[in-house]
Amino acid sequence: MVHNTSRRAVLVGTAGLGLGAVGTVVADDDDDLAQYVVTGGNAAQLERKGFTVAHEILDANVYLVWGPADSDPSTANGVDAAFEDFSYELDDPELSSAVDTDGALTDEQWDKHLIDAFDAHEYATGAGTRLGIIDTGVDHTHPDLGNVDVDASRTFVGWEESDHTTDRGFHGTHVAGIAGATGAEGIVGVAPETELVSLRVFPDEGGANVGDSFLALEYAAEQGLDVVNMSIGSPPQLSEDNQEGFRIARQRVVQSVRRRGTTVVTSAGNDATNLQHGNECRTFEDEDDEEYEICGNWLSLWGSLPDATSVSATTEDDELADFSNYGANEIAVGAPGESVLSTIPETLDQNDIYGLASGTSMSAPQVAGLVGLVRELEPDANANQVENVIERGAEGSGRGDPETGAGRINALETVRTI
Repeated sequence: MVHNTSRRAVLVGTAGLGLGAVGTVVADDDDDLAQYVVTGGNAAQLERKGFTVAHEILDANVYLVWGPADSDPSTANGVDAAFEDFSYELDDPELSSAVDTDGALTDEQWDKHLIDAFDAHEYATGAGTRLGIIDTGVDHTHPDLGNVDVDASRTFVGWEESDHTTDRGFHGTHVAGIAGATGAEGIVGVAPETELVSLRVFPDEGGANVGDSFLALEYAAEQGLDVVNMSIGSPPQLSEDNQEGFRIARQRVVQSVRRRGTTVVTSAGNDATNLQHGNECRTFEDEDDEEYEICGNWLSLWGSLPDATSVSATTEDDELADFSNYGANEIAVGAPGESVLSTIPETLDQNDIYGLASGTSMSAPQVAGLVGLVRELEPDANANQVENVIERGAEGSGRGDPETGAGRINALETVRTI
């Protein structure tokens, strides 16, 4: 790995990454048709009820179907639950003031030094593994991302699968660099010799459909990826507002992907909220900037699932980041996520190809990269075994800590336990 030692301007930003529901997805060419996500039943029964099956995720028994608006696919024989597909808006973090750095950029990667990633590379680098990035896309032309498999990468927008397209902003590229940058010019990821697969689910503008995220997850499993990173969580939702159909569908899809050997790593979210079961009050502002309070049990979009590895964010001082969500039984491990240096596209016209950002979006790919190191050493390990190894190697008091679960990850200790 070659490291550029010239002086650079490094951009500073924050990754708020709140995703909010923006409405029902309706067919562009016919306002009388809507898109539905259905769990249970079979294609023949749905078609008898007048629905058109667009996609089947057979291992999860989940279907994406077209049908008349305001219809109810759950009336079809054998259907467990159904809901109209909806999208989530990505609140893109802004890159702002420049910070000058001298020397090798690896010196500025406090996160990799803290988790002993460079020392772990004496044992494993992720060689022979494949890591999917479900996000805004990845800029494969970045000099530190030459390990992106362009042919295997896909874009899923509007329930349509197409060839690889680049990052619509910078988020997916930043995430990819944290997990698997090669260090060819400046930044080294946790698994620098893994193969990165971009699975873009965000259009050029607007939010990502839930159905497209399901298709990306299914593709990851079909391709046999070792791990997929989903730094696309939403702000916490009240548990009673969580649609039954949505909960069932996403649980079955993630469970199916994990069962087939692909570990699913998710970000815990950036709302400083306690996600454990219990009554917590959160303060909001209305349109008139008046504050109001809502109390209840909160959960996150992808992380609050038994088969997802949810990651909280920690700081350079080895403390929970003040923005990170937390909660006993919700967090698997913690990982560095504040002011993390990584790759960004040159097309942003920010006078550099590296930037700083903060968020659990930055902590999740640290763990996804670590999965790559484990799978290199134990290629036959299943997702549960991989997660257990990572938890054993973490620095902490053991499972169940509300802030970091089993502890803050340590790459060196993890690979040493194998």
